[in-house]
Amino acid sequence: MPNYRRAFIPGGTWFFTVNLLERKNNDLLVREIDLLRETVRTVRKRHPFQIDAWVVLPEHMHAVWTLPPGDADFSKRWRLVKSGFSRALPKTEYRANVRKMAGERGIWQRHFWEHLIRDEADFERHVDYVHVNPVKHGLVARVADWPYSSFHRYVEGGVYPENWGGDLEISIAGDD
Repeated sequence: MPNYRRAFIPGGTWFFTVNLLERKNNDLLVREIDLLRETVRTVRKRHPFQIDAWVVLPEHMHAVWTLPPGDADFSKRWRLVKSGFSRALPKTEYRANVRKMAGERGIWQRHFWEHLIRDEADFERHVDYVHVNPVKHGLVARVADWPYSSFHRYVEGGVYPENWGGDLEISIAGDD
């Protein structure tokens, strides 16, 4: 078994992949995008963090966050996002007995994948990966066509041209 350790760097920047439990034919995250956005806003009010990049796909999402100086508790923030989102939904999902016994909903995978961003090049690579993900999954032909992405904020800020989405060969461990 691998000796997995999380890096807790106060004020650090991380890339995340967060998945729904049932991914096949599931569009919950885009169907309930307003609820997800409101949940994130609520969590950020009490536990601030900077959203450097984010894309929400039907059944998973990728994000790059920077935490405030002196704070490394990204796990608490994800727990609050996931639980706040889940509590606001009707209890219609299938739940295995192990989840019932633990008092858990059957919406999210229990864990998420994170990667501590090491430097500017690593940051740029992961932000590009976040933004190109809808094209990678065949949801749209152009990055600009996916509405649930911080890509549009980057275009407005002059970081990307509107037609960005070029020839990226990005592969990051932990992706879906």
